[in-house]
Amino acid sequence: MRDDTPTPVDFWFDPTCPWAWLTSRWILEVAEHRPLKLRWHLMSLTVLNEGRSDLPPRWHRDLAVRLEPVRVCAAAAHRYGPEVLGRLYTELGTRFHLHKAAKERATYAAALAAAGLDPALADAAGSSVFDAAVRASHHDGIGRVGTDVGTPVVAVGDVAFFGPVVTPAPHGEAAVRLWDGVLAVAGTDGFFELKRTRTRDPIFA
Repeated sequence: MRDDTPTPVDFWFDPTCPWAWLTSRWILEVAEHRPLKLRWHLMSLTVLNEGRSDLPPRWHRDLAVRLEPVRVCAAAAHRYGPEVLGRLYTELGTRFHLHKAAKERATYAAALAAAGLDPALADAAGSSVFDAAVRASHHDGIGRVGTDVGTPVVAVGDVAFFGPVVTPAPHGEAAVRLWDGVLAVAGTDGFFELKRTRTRDPIFA
């Protein structure tokens, strides 16, 4: 008899990261087939890469812009509670990754409105008011996996990993098979890493 007790899954994301977006669509697909208790958390590629002298100036400019929608998410979570992050992430990610919308106030406001939230929270993009909250959430996620990783961070119960990194996002039975694999490695004491070099760009099917 299958246990229908929801599995707690914590998901740390930067809304601008295409790889996190694909993983998030996969975990939402899994949630259609398996009982999951999903909780969304913020992390930031900007915070992750700050202080790196090996990055060219254009990367630092890009990272500064990437912080804007993370701040907007933090403002929404502060106003409404963290339970709104999932639907706001979907609205932001759809615009960034599928519609190739610019990272600008109009995009953030449209995503907020579509998520049923106050579009005026888009003003948080240019404010540092919620930066401490962003950093706290980011370091909570990274602290579970170590510093030599990126986004997303996924925790299954008390075990956290970077990834899975996959493209395109699996659907249906394929999504569930991958989930079963994640559960298997999460339940294996001493398992740390399984990796190969990426040979594809993100595929948004």
